[in-house]
Amino acid sequence: SGRGLALPTPLAVQAPVGPGGRATMPARLARAGTGLLDLRLLADGATAPIRPLALIVDEAPAASFDRDEVFLVEDFRLKADGTAIAPGLDPGETELLYTVNGQFQPELALPAQARVRLRFINGCHRAVIALQIAELGAVRVLAIDSQPAEPFLARNGAVVLPPGGRTDVVIDMPPAKAPLPVLLHDGSAARPVARLLVSTEPPLRATALPPPAPLPASGLPDQLDLRAAIRAELALDGPDWRLPAQFATTMAPAFQAKAGRVIVLALANKTAGTAVVHLHGQPFLLLDRLDDGWKPYWLDTLALEAGQTQRIAFLAEQSGRFLIESMATNWAAPRRLRWYEIR
Repeated sequence: SGRGLALPTPLAVQAPVGPGGRATMPARLARAGTGLLDLRLLADGATAPIRPLALIVDEAPAASFDRDEVFLVEDFRLKADGTAIAPGLDPGETELLYTVNGQFQPELALPAQARVRLRFINGCHRAVIALQIAELGAVRVLAIDSQPAEPFLARNGAVVLPPGGRTDVVIDMPPAKAPLPVLLHDGSAARPVARLLVSTEPPLRATALPPPAPLPASGLPDQLDLRAAIRAELALDGPDWRLPAQFATTMAPAFQAKAGRVIVLALANKTAGTAVVHLHGQPFLLLDRLDDGWKPYWLDTLALEAGQTQRIAFLAEQSGRFLIESMATNWAAPRRLRWYEIR
């Protein structure tokens, strides 16, 4: 699946590609942003984990930063012999390892006083994580899940990412300073996963820059009219969810709507733990509790705590059949599917 990209929905439109096979999928790259090619839809219980890939669509005209860096976090469960197991299996006594851009605790050298765009991507299989640049003042969020946001300061300098989530931040490197650790919080521990270094090259400027301007608008509407919205509820448990290998569009859709309509979807997590939902095809807004407003950014993936119900709203822009993915946040939990249709 392509998060942030208009790709055919696997299993709903695009047939799976067998071993040694090839397929061509048209991609309509109508919006810029930080995307993710996630090839793991059918990977639960495989002989080895499959790795996701970052896919960047640049703004036109290009946004102005001194450096633009991808920061792709992945997690691995390693057996005693060093081999990695796929998700959907009991992790047993495996050791947990996090990498950044395929490396263990890499160092990234950046010039003093450089303005840097960091594209944080959670490529972990199941884990909700927070990334924090320790000992750095301002970390400003520019975009979430491929869609630009009005820049705002990350609380405590940390951003929270569900599996598959992306957040673009902008930082200004300080003058000569000790290395800046990048810490990963996964609910059990805070651990260093990378370091930002001030390089030995001369500072790029003598004084700090003003706060950054927003990224170019993506064309999504500023407002959604919820008064005439189609309303549906989707419980994240129950027999209507299917494992990917058992999925078929002969199953009843979770909901149907006509293109151009606004949909309000109540996501009810009645399971005993945190669940993550990824909506294919349409970016959505997270509504306030009373449906009287929404968070000022767009999403395509949402984590819900046990017993929590959240309401999202989106404009049905694209016609077609699209998947809804749900999974618990423990390694052995299976990925499960439903689908919806925009006509």
